[in-house]
Amino acid sequence: MFVDQAVIMIRSGKGGDGRVSFRREKYVAKGGPDGGDGGDGGSVVALAAEGVDTLMDFSGRHHWYAEDGEPGGSRDCDGKNGKDCVLRLPAGTVLYDDVTGQCLGDLVRVGDELVVAQGGKGGYGNIRFATPTNQVPREATPGEEAVERTLRLELRLIADVGLVGLPNAGKSTFLSSVSRATPKIANYPFTTLEPQLGIAEISGGRRMVIADLPGLIEGAAGGHGLGSRFLRHVERTRVLVHLISCESGDPEVCAAAYRTIRGELSDYSEALASKHEVVALSKTDLWGDDAPVFAAEVEGLIGCRVETVSSATRAGVGALLERVWPSLGRDAQASEGWGR
Repeated sequence: MFVDQAVIMIRSGKGGDGRVSFRREKYVAKGGPDGGDGGDGGSVVALAAEGVDTLMDFSGRHHWYAEDGEPGGSRDCDGKNGKDCVLRLPAGTVLYDDVTGQCLGDLVRVGDELVVAQGGKGGYGNIRFATPTNQVPREATPGEEAVERTLRLELRLIADVGLVGLPNAGKSTFLSSVSRATPKIANYPFTTLEPQLGIAEISGGRRMVIADLPGLIEGAAGGHGLGSRFLRHVERTRVLVHLISCESGDPEVCAAAYRTIRGELSDYSEALASKHEVVALSKTDLWGDDAPVFAAEVEGLIGCRVETVSSATRAGVGALLERVWPSLGRDAQASEGWGR
């Protein structure tokens, strides 16, 4: 199961208390102070870890604690520091304070880390308070308190290309035709309930990561259908491939489908609506040699260039990928490791 959102409670470790202690040894009648400092509490650290792809580990376990620091000991022995609690997250995770809504950070690449709850400092032992005028200090300080907070974790897939379109626009079939991905495919709405990733290879050893995102419907930005939960995945992509099914046989229906998706992207964010987009009619094998004529009619209605593709016959697939490639940038070849 793909899990892309979770809410958890975290707590850092409390600092250990400082110790009040005096040296007590045979033949040393008046030993001085020897109370050690308390250990520091462990911190809660978010880490983008290799091999982690979902937030599954956090959907069933909601409390994550770092260790407390140990109190100081006698003979000037400091307490042991508490161990950190490391949250192993997939790259692409954004962390929020669930109470204030503040964005705490964004783990973009494997190896990125962020301290989300700092461990408390250990208290001072009485040896630190000894002075020429106070050689028998009886004071020590307590360790700092732990930090507690509620985190909201949101995973946003990192991909070069995002496939968008209404349900049954042919996105899953297209992804399976250009990569080894095996998304669920059937002729009913919302076949894709979870985002799918695939890697497409084109000539010259070039690669691009393509994300098949669940079909959008009118009102998705406001939470209808599968809602804005999946629109946030589109934000990470560099290019959108907007697929429109030509099964209806009516250019007006295709144009209306295009406008519906464009409206949802605009309602969600201007940044999303301004992403580079390549529009393509899917399932054009149903039209045979008349597909270019049909596409030209749709172009006239929506005012932009429209490609034609058939995932069943692979006609037009290569041309579509070649048109997408220049918008990805030179480092798209390395994208196979993204999100891993």
